[in-house]
Amino acid sequence: MSQDHGPRKAEKAENADHHIFALDLTAHEAQRRAEVMAALGDTWDPVEALRGEEEAYAALYSGLDEDQQRTYDMLLASGVLPSREPGRAAD
Repeated sequence: MSQDHGPRKAEKAENADHHIFALDLTAHEAQRRAEVMAALGDTWDPVEALRGEEEAYAALYSGLDEDQQRTYDMLLASGVLPSREPGRAAD
């Protein structure tokens, strides 16, 4: 069964010193994720990790003076900092 590579075939012919190739990183990505999970171990609690991140975020932006609060509000309004609304998803 012949495969039609369409524009790729033409591009290769026009650029004899260039070769088009594709890499399928699916297996590599699956292995990487498995290794990350193994490194985290059985005691890793994603809910607790998220709770800790939220506490750290709250502590980081607490106690701001007037100028700092104004800057924080500007960064929040422009989308540079994520919203702290309940149910927000990380971008």
